[in-house]
Amino acid sequence: MKNYHTHTYRCRHAKGSDEDYVKEAIRQGYSTLGFSDHTCWRYKSAYQPYMRMMENQFDDYQNSILNLKEKYQNQIEIQCGLEAEYFPEYMEWLLDFSIDKNIEYLIFGNHFHLTDETGVYFGECSSEYIQPYIDTVKEGLKTGMYSCLAHPELIFINGIDWTPQLEEDYYEICKLAKKMDIPLEFNVYGFKKTRQFGFTTYPQPRFWEIASQLHNKAIIGMDAHSPKGLDKDLFNKAGDILSHYDVEIVDQLKRVDYKELKKNKMHG
Repeated sequence: MKNYHTHTYRCRHAKGSDEDYVKEAIRQGYSTLGFSDHTCWRYKSAYQPYMRMMENQFDDYQNSILNLKEKYQNQIEIQCGLEAEYFPEYMEWLLDFSIDKNIEYLIFGNHFHLTDETGVYFGECSSEYIQPYIDTVKEGLKTGMYSCLAHPELIFINGIDWTPQLEEDYYEICKLAKKMDIPLEFNVYGFKKTRQFGFTTYPQPRFWEIASQLHNKAIIGMDAHSPKGLDKDLFNKAGDILSHYDVEIVDQLKRVDYKELKKNKMHG
């Protein structure tokens, strides 16, 4: 088992020490644990985020993970990544940051419209933001900066109905992800939340039927917000569900060459 979607207490809505996650991952039988806490951003305003680490916390985050990587190197592979949105105004900064800090991978979690400074969270928004969500997913994928697309169906937390327009939109997203060779995440945290909400949020079966038609790559993401979120039984349940779709289940994230991306942008 491999999981690359793991948060830490620094995002302020997860709990447990970094080492607690590692110990639990080993106990549950994981061979790889990737940390991908909500990335910091260098805002141009005085905005103070409430659901991500601050920039001055990053070095502690990275150093902690690298120390655990060395300490447990004979028991588990540990990687240091980030979960990041597509914030058009700040993407150049994120690319430079990923190069400077030697980030191993970025997971694309499209949570906010344009930037969290706007206050528009796609998991709690009016219907007018459905299309902007779809559009920014596509624009984010096109950057080539991300190694997978987290919870593609996040917008369904709002209790919206599946529509012919969403059918067409998600077909385009799956088509683009396939072209970019970016796996789609089957999000286990959402799978757990669906049981609590009493209605289907994500993973969304209609979405995975489209991914099945296009033979997309899929990856299981625990989206763990506590060590208990690494439950191997839930991981295996996700695998069982995915096996009913005609998708290629992968357990490895490709490495993006951020320096090459920067070079291409400069000469593009």
